[in-house]
Amino acid sequence: MLGDLKRHRSNLKPSMTDANKIKRLQFCVWMLDNYGLTTPCPFFKKMDNVVHIDEKWFYMTRISNNYYLLPGEPRPLRTVQNKNIIGKVMFLTAVAKPRFGEGGEVTFDGKIGTWAFVEETPAKKNSKHRDRGTLEVKSVTVTRDAMREFICKKVIPAIQDRWPDEDVGRTILIQQDNAKPHLLPTDDAFQRVVDETDLDIKLIQQPPNSPDMNVLDLCFFRSLQSLTDSTAPTTIKELIEGVEEEYNNYDVQKLARSFITLQYCMIEAMKVEGGIGCDLLHKHKERAEGKLPFITANLLAKTKALIEGQAKKENVT
Repeated sequence: MLGDLKRHRSNLKPSMTDANKIKRLQFCVWMLDNYGLTTPCPFFKKMDNVVHIDEKWFYMTRISNNYYLLPGEPRPLRTVQNKNIIGKVMFLTAVAKPRFGEGGEVTFDGKIGTWAFVEETPAKKNSKHRDRGTLEVKSVTVTRDAMREFICKKVIPAIQDRWPDEDVGRTILIQQDNAKPHLLPTDDAFQRVVDETDLDIKLIQQPPNSPDMNVLDLCFFRSLQSLTDSTAPTTIKELIEGVEEEYNNYDVQKLARSFITLQYCMIEAMKVEGGIGCDLLHKHKERAEGKLPFITANLLAKTKALIEGQAKKENVT
């Protein structure tokens, strides 16, 4: 009937194995507060000691954009020489959960930093666009060595510089996915740099094939790309400046709500036994700000039973 159809956009999701699903469930349970486990409604940790890091390609423009036009307003015309070769830069971004004082004032905005994987190199030949020797901004291939350099020389110093003083002695966790360039938790160079600071920083891996377990992939990156699109950069340098500006101006309240979305996502993952691609209904996060999502004791018991069942199968085999 008329009005029964609804628009739905389907995005590709990573394939999940049974082992992947169990890892996701184990991660969700690990993120529950130990005190909350003894209550009728278990709840998650505050997650305010976790730094989420990840990389993302940012593009100067997207092939297809939506616009809302006023009556008589001309349609935007965007052109490129080749739509298959659009300027892009990969960024490493780090965020943590923002913190607020008693009056609601921001005491820590959670923005650790964002850094472009680029280098300036002199042009080797003359061209119609620039003279020989002119410094050009070019992307750097993201290898494990490059990632190690960025984490040791940029992320860790930024954490040391920006982390709240009241957390002295508390362990800070840097959460990353399982991409090959990422450092192993036992990386010697990383540990040496950490030992030179006055902080206790450790690397942890999120479950495989689980971009929804990281606030950057879950919410932050898409929002940041949309904000960057509005600046309409025309050069790589403008793109980098645009991403950095939008990152610095990103709404702190919105970033804080991203961590609530993450916890709701974990609840939905537990409901479908570790699956991915669940629909997150509107949870009125603005109203629930400061209140941690909780799960039922029955859901926790079911989740633990699935984990224990998988462990028994592995022992038998």
